Amino acid sequence: MMPPLSPESSASSASSVLSSAGLTALAERYFAAVDSKNVAAALACFAPQASFTIATYNTHYQGRDSAIAGMFERLNKRYAQVWHGDFDHVSDVPHQRIASRFRVENITHEGQKLIKNNCNFFRVEGGLFVEVFVYMSGENSLT
Repeated sequence: MMPPLSPESSASSASSVLSSAGLTALAERYFAAVDSKNVAAALACFAPQASFTIATYNTHYQGRDSAIAGMFERLNKRYAQVWHGDFDHVSDVPHQRIASRFRVENITHEGQKLIKNNCNFFRVEGGLFVEVFVYMSGENSLT
């Protein structure tokens, strides 16, 4: 008899292939976590070895629990509020990828609203993000 699979090992099973609706739900769950400043919930969308690249600024973060976690912690300190919405998603189920175009509103601690239009490209394995590429307008808010 085989021992039960751990969550990380079972996450890589074929049963974790997400449908188009599942890919969209993962992306929107991630953005909702970012908007609520819930770092743990945002990180729960990533595999441990995930990479996160802000392509427009040649910035790269490797590792969910270190570099990516730090990126979210800095974002939360930098802004009083963040919001992502007005999504357009395009999913590629066979390759487990989703592209998302969206509007971003960041509110500074002084009350200034900064508006961006961004695109993220996500690669998913086992139901989690393993690679994210961000193309953002305006200032890099993820440094």
